[in-house]
Formats: sequence, C-alpha cells, structure tokens
Amino acid sequence: MKDSAALQSALAENSFGRNITQTTSEIAEDHGAVFAVNGDYYGFREDGVIIRNGTLYRDEPARTGLALFQDGTMEAYDEQQVTAESLLERGVTQTLSFGPALIQEGQVNADLDNVKIDTNFGNRSIQSANPRTGIGLIAPNHYVFVVVDGRKENYSRGMTLTEFAQVFQDLGCTEAYNLDGGGSSTMYFRGRVVNNPQGKERERGVSDILYVPEGN
Repeated sequence: MKDSAALQSALAENSFGRNITQTTSEIAEDHGAVFAVNGDYYGFREDGVIIRNGTLYRDEPARTGLALFQDGTMEAYDEQQVTAESLLERGVTQTLSFGPALIQEGQVNADLDNVKIDTNFGNRSIQSANPRTGIGLIAPNHYVFVVVDGRKENYSRGMTLTEFAQVFQDLGCTEAYNLDGGGSSTMYFRGRVVNNPQGKERERGVSDILYVPEGN
C-alpha cells in the first residue's frame, strides 16, 4: 500500500459495542472499500485491547494481541505486559484481539499444536481444520491477507493453525496473526465476496472489518 493509513478498520453500524453486527460486505460497501476481510469480532467479548483508527475503545488486557503501526509494520504483543497508552505513544493505529500469533520475527510459532482459545470460547482447542482469516507482513506497508474456506465436503476442510502459519511463511511473511475464523471468514474484493463463507455462500454478521479504500 502507499502508506499505513491505507489500511483501516470499520465497525458494524459505525458503532462500538457488544452484539452490533453487519456482514463484511455491508460494512465494506458502507466505507467505500475496494478490499476487506473480517476482523477479530471484538463484540463477542468483553475484554481485549481495542484501538481502531487511533482511538482506544477498550482496555481490558487478556491475550496475545496484534498491533499495526503508523510506519506500516505490525507485531504481536502480550496485552497484559504492554499498556494501551504505550501503544498509542508508539504510533499504533489498530489493535486486533484474537490470535494466536502465527509467525513472529520470521519464525512459525512452535506451540500452535497446543493453542487453546480463552474461556470466552469454552477453552477448547482450535487446532483442528477450520475456516481461517489471517493477516501477514512481508515488509512495511506490504501486507498479506489469507482467507481459507472450510467445513464443506468435497470443497475444503479448512486448515489447522500450523498449516495456516505455513502458508504465510511460504508467502514470505515475517509476521502473521490469526483473526476470527469459522463462519466469520470472509474476503471482499471490488464489490463482491470472493470466498464461500460458512460453506454456504452466506455471510455471517461480524462486528468489524479491516479494509483498504479505493485508490490505495
């Protein structure tokens, strides 16, 4: 992208809060996006550090988050070890609170086989093959977005976290992070959804997206 400002976040109904949802394509169209993917579905939870377009909306540290910076870089961080104030001082424009981190400093996370989702999701393993959405970084302002369909026989089973991380590494990413997946996984490009959400070509409402406006 031309600069880091080209990667933006948008909220369902332009409002921050629990249980406010629209489909990825609806939010994208409302904001003139040329490209969009679903975000972290922050509205499903009550915790996490949520900074969007430079505004701090929630400061309830809980897990490994992702920070996107004004200089076009990104890095995973421990929400319980880094303050929201320090993130803003460092020029963070967006934070996502889902995870896990897939790649850090060029290395695939070695513990992906044992990752557990936090208790808001029942503390169950997410290692099995599932639809996925993720973001990776090759170089400043050079991002990679990957959406994997799944749960549809004779089409796609999805990917494990380890397989998903390998895709980002094969694409040359030095950092990569797992966003909300499953039925939420959606990729929108130039006016249409280009994947098969829920294996039924039917989008699920989400609370937020990452998007690129026209002209970037």
